[in-house]
Amino acid sequence: MNAYFRDIALGLWSLLAGMAITIRYFFQPVVTLQYPHEAVPMTPRYRGHIDLVFDERTGTNKCIVCNACQKACPSGCISLDGEKREGQKQKSLTRYELDFTKCSLCGLCVEACPTEALMFSKDYNLAAFDENDCRFDLIKRLEERP
Repeated sequence: MNAYFRDIALGLWSLLAGMAITIRYFFQPVVTLQYPHEAVPMTPRYRGHIDLVFDERTGTNKCIVCNACQKACPSGCISLDGEKREGQKQKSLTRYELDFTKCSLCGLCVEACPTEALMFSKDYNLAAFDENDCRFDLIKRLEERP
């Protein structure tokens, strides 16, 4: 009979200890964000997917189509093309596509670029239901940027 009452007392003690912890945390400030209505503050060193850098001098991107970023990418998520136009010394970028479904955000493409034509974007929360929504045309994105 003593074991029965001892089990009840220990159960009651653990219930009170748990309730004390719950009540203590109930009166502390909230640390949870209400996700769709509140955004997490972005840190200055946040690295999103890559973007092309605008060159004010030429009025276009800085890419010289050397393919160093494409060769450095371990995921194979970068594809680009360029053509040599009349009257220009170097190739012009005609297509630069990023398949973000394959990208591991390693940053090797940004490091490999000799002209610093790539940078990390500040885009986050890139969730999508369709795979095609995660394929970016970086030339089009550069033209749409203000």
